[in-house]
Amino acid sequence: MSTHSNHPFHLVTQSPWPLMGALSTMTFLTGMINWFHMYNINLLILGFVMILMTMYQWWRDIAREGTLQGCHTLKVTLGLRWGMILFIVSEVFFFIAFFWAFFHNNLNPSIEIGSTWPPQSIVSFNPFQIPLLNTIILLTSGISVTWAHHSMLENNFTQTKNSLIITVLLGIYFSILQAYEYNEAPFTISDSVYGTSFFMATGFHGLHVLIGTLFLTVTLLRHVNFHFSSNHHFGLEAAAWYWHFVDIVWLLLYTIMYWWSA
Repeated sequence: MSTHSNHPFHLVTQSPWPLMGALSTMTFLTGMINWFHMYNINLLILGFVMILMTMYQWWRDIAREGTLQGCHTLKVTLGLRWGMILFIVSEVFFFIAFFWAFFHNNLNPSIEIGSTWPPQSIVSFNPFQIPLLNTIILLTSGISVTWAHHSMLENNFTQTKNSLIITVLLGIYFSILQAYEYNEAPFTISDSVYGTSFFMATGFHGLHVLIGTLFLTVTLLRHVNFHFSSNHHFGLEAAAWYWHFVDIVWLLLYTIMYWWSA
């Protein structure tokens, strides 16, 4: 990012973090393959630590550019907004693939799985137990993150902080309940196409919840360090957009894969 003030555009200067991110991801995936075949997690842990270090230092530099160096002008912020919108659109199509696979097998179950859905011997989750509780939790977190955004627009520091804390805690609570649900699941990812499609879709959603919780935690830390104002808070706004996307995907997952399939 250029630090010159005679233009409003987004010009990227030399940075080691894209290369480090690529090398860290390659190390992590190589370590995962090594774990699968050799049952050794040393390279996997190394790759994970490298990814965390790269994330921290890259985000640190972006926060400095936007907060201290004044590089995030209105023109740059507009580009960041479009980048976030296109990223969420790509995530929408990512989940469309899982729903497509689910409907393909749901609406026309093959003879190999008994021509029924769920397949024979598969006991599905009760949608009115933990899944319903998780739905209430995510809907409540959607309300609290909206509260945080509107409090920021009104320059209410305390309400923004409190509502972000509530949202982060609800995200953590959701992840704990989903982990418990997985541990008590009556079927596994290898139990026919039902188990595969169910755990792939809900598992990747759970990963997005973890990422969104981390996103909101970073936003909370930046807020308490006075990085945001009522007219300069795209980091918080982007986190809210992402969290609402996570909420909508969960509503579809709950309606289709928990309630309708059951």
